Amino acid sequence: MLSVLRRAPALSAAALSGTRSLTSAEQRQLLPIKRRMRKTQPLKLNSSHTYGVEIIYDPSLNKGTGFTQREQDRLGLRGLVPPHMFTLEEQVERAYVNFHRTGNSGTGDDVVAKYLYMIALQDRNETLFYKMVTQYIAEMAPIIYTPTVGYACQNAQMLFRRPRGLYFTARDRGEMHAIIQNWPRDEVDVIVVTDGSRILGLGDLGVQGMAIPIGKLSLYVAAGGIPPTRCLPAMIDVGTNNKDLQSNPYYMGLRHPRIEGTEYIELVDEFMMAVQSRFPKALIQFEDFKTPKAEMLLKRYRNTFRCFNDDIQGTGAVTLAGMLAAHRKTGNAFTESRIVCVGAGSAGLGVCAALVDALIRLGLSKEEAHKRFWLVDDKGLITSTRGAQLQYGQAAFARSDDAEFEGQRLEALVDRIKPTVLLGLSGVGGLFTEGVVRRMAAHAKEPIIFAMSNPTHLSECSAEQAFTWTGGRAVFASGSPFGTARVTHPDGRTTEHTPSQSNNMFIFPGVGLGVVASGAPRVPDRLFFEAAVELAKCVDDEALRQGKVFPPISNIREVSHAVAVAVAKAAQEDGLATITPDDGDWAAHIEDAMWEPSYPSLVLTHSTPTYH
Repeated sequence: MLSVLRRAPALSAAALSGTRSLTSAEQRQLLPIKRRMRKTQPLKLNSSHTYGVEIIYDPSLNKGTGFTQREQDRLGLRGLVPPHMFTLEEQVERAYVNFHRTGNSGTGDDVVAKYLYMIALQDRNETLFYKMVTQYIAEMAPIIYTPTVGYACQNAQMLFRRPRGLYFTARDRGEMHAIIQNWPRDEVDVIVVTDGSRILGLGDLGVQGMAIPIGKLSLYVAAGGIPPTRCLPAMIDVGTNNKDLQSNPYYMGLRHPRIEGTEYIELVDEFMMAVQSRFPKALIQFEDFKTPKAEMLLKRYRNTFRCFNDDIQGTGAVTLAGMLAAHRKTGNAFTESRIVCVGAGSAGLGVCAALVDALIRLGLSKEEAHKRFWLVDDKGLITSTRGAQLQYGQAAFARSDDAEFEGQRLEALVDRIKPTVLLGLSGVGGLFTEGVVRRMAAHAKEPIIFAMSNPTHLSECSAEQAFTWTGGRAVFASGSPFGTARVTHPDGRTTEHTPSQSNNMFIFPGVGLGVVASGAPRVPDRLFFEAAVELAKCVDDEALRQGKVFPPISNIREVSHAVAVAVAKAAQEDGLATITPDDGDWAAHIEDAMWEPSYPSLVLTHSTPTYH
């Protein structure tokens, strides 16, 4: 260490020699050096548990052809790997070539083949997997997560290769504290859990929804820098109401109808307590729980556990960020917008609640904020006349001043109230018809249209449709990626429009990183508000002029870092942070916390293994 310290010329010889204590200023000067040293520390392995071929079979340790000659000798690998050593960068180059050689049939099966290629790579060499994903994130994200992961969930019984994560079932009541002890890591930062009841817009897929937590955590690592060994995917299998799965001979989950009511709540309670007992510092993200269970569970646990629901809060925050950027683009005040939201499930209600919260923070009263919204479900406009039929969370948005228009269909509603914003969170593909979109364009110079449903075939409209039907004037974003849209105008001109993707990966990795880095014991709404504001700032003026309201996914690491800093600062301001940087530099502190895919030097020790 002394040789490293001597490269800090501002420190006195007495301080470096240890004859006097370092001053506070000198300690701050040393912090960047100490951070760099931690990044380059060797990984110590317990020789009594990890040696030789066991290292090759452990994806968190395996380097494939990347072991140095010295590592081969000291780890018992000589002769077990090819003699020529390749750098990580060279391995990425080869893996990327093979990625493009995979799935070239010209059919819809190509993306599935690429998905399986990437999953196989993750299962044998996590460092190489994440190095390639981070290097080509814009290309890889749609393969390892939406929209491809939807097909993977639907066909998991035939695509299954090896287990990953922990499975808890209705048969495990009273045993969850024992089951969680089976997880081989002693430190977990983030857990993503689902019960498979509402996978994307595909419905009840039961235990096959496990690909969602796995995919989400891959993005936590690639985008947010959470170490892969500190991530835990989890499934709570309470059965399935999907008749096709119940009768499928290859289905891997419980083949009975879902348990409900008190029995269900007690089962999830036991899961939460088991997590708390083994991993008290872990952040728990609820994913793809069906409405109204999603809202109920969030309300039940949010004040006593470090948890959040990405479908509700994450989707709300990313939509808010898009709204703030979109209104910068149009020049209109967000507080004066008229918003029609199609979809009143957990995602739709979560988005509207986040927007209401933001409007209140921007100066509107609660009543004024709610009056900016018209919610539409499969029965049409939601009004107060539904009474007891209103689901949890819908009552606050039910229009009492439009009671005579209960059930009004979307096209007529757009004609009547002339909204400035049209949000789609319905899970119904093609719901934004040409008639609806053209009516938006008739009264709004730059209509804001967000078609948020996933996967692609469930998007309320495509980018090409939105731009074509508005003559290229729409401010458009979608939940799934769309390519460049070309619009031919009446005068023969052709214009190109590159749509933005409103993807939760802009929010949840940064929020998770900020919560973990600050040690905040809870995740209140203000943290999501600050995350959204920071994300909107990541869209520069040139991007806005091009019609983009989200930053490019290729910048996701920088975006996640900025979001995490904003979240951590807000946690500190609200008295929630239990960890703060010694020098007050949150940007450096969080950058230091972000795991980067690189091969550490592996050494043997007789102590317990430590994982980075």
